Amino acid sequence: MAGLCRWMVAAALMCAAPLPAQADSARMELGRRYTQWLYAGQTDTLWALFSPEMRRVVPSAEAMAGMRRQIDAQIGTETEVLSERVVEPSPGVTGYIRSARFSRVPMAIDITVVTDASGIIQGLGVRPQAAPPTLAPTQFLDYQTKTPLRLPFDGDWYVFWGGRTLEQNYHAAHADQRFAYDIIIRRDGSSHSGDGTALEQYYCWAQPILAPGAGTVVTALDTLPDQRPGMMDPANPPGNHVIVDHGNGEFSLLAHLRRGSVAVRPGQRVEQGQKLGECGNSGNTSEPHLHYHLQNAPVFGAGQGLPALFDGYVADGQPVERGEPVKGQTVRHGRP
Repeated sequence: MAGLCRWMVAAALMCAAPLPAQADSARMELGRRYTQWLYAGQTDTLWALFSPEMRRVVPSAEAMAGMRRQIDAQIGTETEVLSERVVEPSPGVTGYIRSARFSRVPMAIDITVVTDASGIIQGLGVRPQAAPPTLAPTQFLDYQTKTPLRLPFDGDWYVFWGGRTLEQNYHAAHADQRFAYDIIIRRDGSSHSGDGTALEQYYCWAQPILAPGAGTVVTALDTLPDQRPGMMDPANPPGNHVIVDHGNGEFSLLAHLRRGSVAVRPGQRVEQGQKLGECGNSGNTSEPHLHYHLQNAPVFGAGQGLPALFDGYVADGQPVERGEPVKGQTVRHGRP
């Protein structure tokens, strides 16, 4: 099966929690429709909906037709649907995953269709059914954060991913990001105004990002472009980012900052609450948001993630003296 077609499928889909039933029916139908077009050989129609990034991988409708023929030759036709689910690996991105049996192979196959809020295809994959994700091993479940930390922003923000289970936090499958957060601003159930095609429509865009604790800057990257919503830069996962050494084996990483906004430099001392930059959409991100995690190494991707316990914040209107925000909470620094 090494030659089986694998297109632009985000690995995070395997770790994403299913959407609530009331929220996923329309997205389920869209995924089914695109899958049926694939089965029926409507490759021109599918290719017309490919994002620019997808078109760099599959450069023409003719190439798409060739891939469709390859699928038919390798796995045959669908004989049984085993399961369907819809997940949201990041804000504004939907993954439809259909597990099925096919006539030419003995194992189950996953068909995955990744779309943005406009129905544009950001990923399409055909591969043997993946094993379910597991929590990354960690020795830090009982770790108590040494650095006094505050939430790295002012105002009300929404925890899109955060917590210690895979249902709450897909990062928990990765040792270096075991306790990470993805945080946005949400109003009336949406992260943006309008159709979400412009960065300026996102409520968290260009909002100040603050130092969660005092320390010395070890990394301050500011040169990467901000991606158009729905586009991603997997070659530079954190995008523009700042890493702060708190001086006690704890390092804060704040990622996806807006190009040109980083206000600190390596070697600079920063105080808690000092502005580091602004929320952006650089790196491997589908829409503007803040990625934050605490780790025990000064380099992104090295070391292990640490629990980040924040002091003095409000979660869903209730004061928290010290704690870890979790998925679905609206949080703010300070008192009610």
